[in-house]
Amino acid sequence: MSQVKQSFFVTGTDTDVGKTLVAAGLLAAARQEGLKTLAIKPVAAGCEETEEGFRNDDALLLKAQMTETMSYEAVNPVALAPAIAPHIAAQQLGQSLSLSALIKHCQTVLQTPADLALIEGAGGWRLPLNDQEYLSGLPQALTMPVILVVGMKLGCLNHALLTAEAIARDGLTLAGWVANCVDENMSCFDDNLKTLQQAFNAPLLGVVPVLQGKFVTPDVVGTYLSVDLLCQQ
Repeated sequence: MSQVKQSFFVTGTDTDVGKTLVAAGLLAAARQEGLKTLAIKPVAAGCEETEEGFRNDDALLLKAQMTETMSYEAVNPVALAPAIAPHIAAQQLGQSLSLSALIKHCQTVLQTPADLALIEGAGGWRLPLNDQEYLSGLPQALTMPVILVVGMKLGCLNHALLTAEAIARDGLTLAGWVANCVDENMSCFDDNLKTLQQAFNAPLLGVVPVLQGKFVTPDVVGTYLSVDLLCQQ
């Protein structure tokens, strides 16, 4: 049985919608609340080779924001160099990705006592791991509620609603969602936000504006997010 009091799977409407920054912001906000936190990035593509092995910037950011001490390999067990779809990257490297191995790894990490744990996915919800399995099978196996990061831009309504439908069809709860502004020139932003608020049976955890330069930090992002709304569930 997990020693973590509350755990959530963080997914997005697409790649590059700010999943990692939002997850790191939630960790930063939780730290400010005095909560013990940990995070896992089970699969990461686009890793750089270092003297210590392959490292991924997203996983390093999560590791830096969590309060509990863990090895890099515990946070990111699968680190792939090519910045492409993970299952294709693994094939090119002569490797294979296994859902059962990821489930076992996460179950082990979640034995660490903590108040809040976040597992961040890769790409969108239905990310292939191999010819038969998807990363969405991980939160399914762990019966983990989901946080959806919506990249607010033209087309986000379709992506967001289809993702929410898939999450529900997989038998999981949408615990909350975050509107992350990725297009500062998005037309009718307020109308789009209202449409999603009316469509989702889940709390809006925050609206993150377009940030630049020194303001693109987890601590700043965390000020726009409500950990209380999340942890009240």
